[in-house]
Order: sequence, then C-alpha cells, then structure tokens
Amino acid sequence: MGEARPSLTDARRRVATHPAREVGRVGVRVDGPAGATDDFDWVAVEEPLEIRASGPGQGPASVAVTMRTPGADLELAVGFLRTEGLIGPDDAVVEADCWARGGVAHVAIARPFDGSSLRRNFFATSSCGVCGKATLDQVAVRCGPVEAGPTVDRATILGLPGALRAAQRAFDRTGGLHAAGLFDAGGGLLAVREDVGRHNAVDKVVGRAFLDGELPLSGRILMVSGRTSFEILQKAAAAGAPIVCAVSAPSSLAISVADRLGITLVGFLRGDRFNIYSHPGRIAPGADR
Repeated sequence: MGEARPSLTDARRRVATHPAREVGRVGVRVDGPAGATDDFDWVAVEEPLEIRASGPGQGPASVAVTMRTPGADLELAVGFLRTEGLIGPDDAVVEADCWARGGVAHVAIARPFDGSSLRRNFFATSSCGVCGKATLDQVAVRCGPVEAGPTVDRATILGLPGALRAAQRAFDRTGGLHAAGLFDAGGGLLAVREDVGRHNAVDKVVGRAFLDGELPLSGRILMVSGRTSFEILQKAAAAGAPIVCAVSAPSSLAISVADRLGITLVGFLRGDRFNIYSHPGRIAPGADR
C-alpha cells in the first residue's frame, strides 16, 4: 500500500522540501455525482533535460533534450549516449556534471566526441523515445547479437514483477512512473530506476552499469514495468542484456529486434503466466515441471 495522504496543512508544508521527482498538488476530489472536497496528492515531476557531450579540448555539444523525472540525471545522460551509440563500450567518462536547476547534464569522454551523425537535435517525449527522429534507420544502433547469457528457471522470471514493484517507492506516491530493474540470474535486484519515460528508466539503469564498469550486461535480466517497444530492445541490445521482461505487451518491431539480436523477450509477465516471444532456450522449466 502507498503512503497515507497527509493533511492539506502538513502537505503544503512538505511540498517545498520534498524530492524533485514528486511534487504536491491540491485539487478537487470528486466522489459520486454530488460529493467534492479539496484534496492533496503527490504527482510525478516531468521536466526537460538537455544532454551535452564533449571530448578533450572540445566545447560541450548539445545532443538531445528529453523529458524526464529529475533524479539520476547523470546516469540518464551516460546511458542515453551509450544506448544511442554515441559513446562506445570502451570509452572512458572522465568528467560528468549536472546542473539540476538549469536542466543540463554534460558528459566528457577521453577521446574526441564525434557529433557528425547528429544532423538535428531531437525532442523525445516521455511517452515515446522515438518521436522527433526522422526515420527508424537514423535511430537504430548497429550492434551484433548479445552473448549467450544465463539460463533462468521459470520461478525466477515469475518473481521479477513483485520484486520490481516493491522497489518502486515513487510509484507508491504518484502512480505515474515507469520503472526499469536490473536483476542477476537468480532474481536478485541489483538496481532500479523510475521515470515518466520508460526509455529514460532503462537509460538510467544502463548508465549506472556503464559508470560501474559492468557493461555488457551479459549475465543480467532487464525488467521493465510497461510495454516493450523497438527503442527498449535497441537499448537492451546496446547494453548487451540477453533477457528482457515486461509486464505488458511487446510491439512487432520489438520482437523482430529481439529475434535478430539474440535476446530472450518475455511479455505479459503477470501472476503465474508469461509469454516468450523470442529465443526461449534461456528459460528452463524448473524443478516443478
């Protein structure tokens, strides 16, 4: 269950100091045809973040503006640059700065940053990370098939949604955030990030792993709280994640990408059921069969 609603007086006092990923709002709650009262609620924050990158002796180049939930902004910037193919798996991040008030994150790498492929700045909405890009060919990251990865039993897969949901603290307050979780092959939760954009949540998890020197994610499971789109699978492939699970549906293009790049894609992971859309060999029946 979520946190109990504070009184309006206490709530107004807490708004000024509450973390930026949630903000308090007072509105009108309607109960039935005639009932209406002032009420307080926490809502997820959505604000723009400009991502900049540079190399030695270079001024920061503006790469993208994305709508995101504040928090883990540097992880988001690094993860975005990696999953979009703008920094490579062997690149070293030598400096990273974030100006939360200005909505800017700057990542400096050890080699010259090549922004020649950036023919335009694009605006990615919180609901669709592909919006604003001219064609799918321009967003596709060319990467080889992922490594073989682990074999995981069904019970482990079935336990992922509950573990992810239990770690979604901001969702408990707002009900308005997506989550991405990184698990080991035994179902242990290693990292979780929340954001209004499901693709941003993935980038934050990948960015954390990149900064920790843990890419590729060849022994990990990536779990997302919503549906799986082309971009989610593209990002998973760039990070080397062999298994991607979701509580909702995949798109046809997501399945195609997973099939081509050797990713085990699981969807509709709810209760004691799920569907496997590609490369089912990584999921074993388990001892209960």
